Amino acid sequence: MKQKVTAVFDIGKTNKKFFLFDKDFKEVHKEYISFDEILDEDGHPTENLPALQKWLKDVFDRILKAKEFSVKAINFSTYGASFVHIDEDGKALTPLYNYTKEIDEKVVDDFYKKYGPELELTRTSGAPKSGLLNSGMQLYWLKHTKPEIFKKIKYSLHLPQYLSFIFTGIPLSEYTSIGCHTSLWNYETKDYQDWVYKEGINKILPPLVSTETSVNINYNGKRIKIGVGIHDSSSALLPYVRSVKKPFVLVSTGTWSIALNPFTDTPLTESDVTLGCINYMRINGKPVKSSRLFLGNEYKIQVAKLTEQYKVDKDYHKTVDFDLDVYSEIMQNFQYAFKWESFSDKNMPEKTSYSYPNFEQAYHHLMIELVQLQVQSINRIADTHKIDRLYIDGGFTDNDLYIKLLSHYLRGMKLRTTKASLGSALGAAISISDTKLNSKFLRENYALKKHVPFIISG
Repeated sequence: MKQKVTAVFDIGKTNKKFFLFDKDFKEVHKEYISFDEILDEDGHPTENLPALQKWLKDVFDRILKAKEFSVKAINFSTYGASFVHIDEDGKALTPLYNYTKEIDEKVVDDFYKKYGPELELTRTSGAPKSGLLNSGMQLYWLKHTKPEIFKKIKYSLHLPQYLSFIFTGIPLSEYTSIGCHTSLWNYETKDYQDWVYKEGINKILPPLVSTETSVNINYNGKRIKIGVGIHDSSSALLPYVRSVKKPFVLVSTGTWSIALNPFTDTPLTESDVTLGCINYMRINGKPVKSSRLFLGNEYKIQVAKLTEQYKVDKDYHKTVDFDLDVYSEIMQNFQYAFKWESFSDKNMPEKTSYSYPNFEQAYHHLMIELVQLQVQSINRIADTHKIDRLYIDGGFTDNDLYIKLLSHYLRGMKLRTTKASLGSALGAAISISDTKLNSKFLRENYALKKHVPFIISG
């Protein structure tokens, strides 16, 4: 008998993944591929959309014919800040512009002059000024710099919804893409920003639906439930929201460390904005207060410098475990020692000082400073006296110093690490499922592990 499965395409900037999950959300099949980027009309590298489309169709058509699986549903999780603009025949009018593409500053300045003040727009939209990382800015830029193309746009679809459209032919918008630092959404009025209506942008945004929406269609002779797609950060958060009943903070670590608080109902304050907080959106349209730290990037830079300074192997840092004696010695006469390159901080010196005789001590000092910044990032988005659960996933869950120091500095919180390599794909499968998750879900699927703070005697 064929195994009933849910299919998910999980599209990252680098890796494109395809998963099949059984009824208990266990992975039963996966495929990975990556494509070389192509260039847009200005010579900027971007996603190879035709190759991606072909791969999606080829993989799904092949799986539908597989003897061992019966696909009942499919959904899509992708990176954000990316639009596909289609004409009335459903054909893409432009390349999938990369959110790293720089645009004329005059366009950005005109936008904020017309629709500012900048601080107020940032506060109500949860999206600071950051070029095309605000997908709303792409629509404004297209209208005012490429009007001949803009006139032909029937709909602008965020990437997850475009992938769904490939299979359904039904254009839709959904909350997690619209609300993810786009400058399109007003978290106070729970509607599009005024500028969206004044510029007529609302006319090219398809009907807005809940992320849990699905369409039942006949695809290649099979009845299949097709989801509307979901933004990957919101998707990765979903399994936690569905299975953990008490309020928590999730810190997703990697190149960026993103602290997420899905238990806030209020829009950002001006103070939040000046501290760099942004909003993501839950699948029901509620805000997720978020704070970003370029932790993994800075870690990589500083570890490379320490490796060179102390003449150790480039992977040696992975073998260093937390040493309480070393920590205690550093803290007796603690002074800030590292000048950051990815961001600035009021405490950092003008120049990094390497005052320790060995790598282990210098590395401990580096991690103390980085974790202090991480604690500040968490404190920006949550009252840690009221929210006492902290989940950490991603690359830094394997870093002994990071976990031990974080549990020490936030000792009032119950710290848990999880292994969520399937995070956004699993969230996409869960979002279109009627299955209720229980408190055991993280333990059974995410290798949930508890951590307790170390004790300093004396």
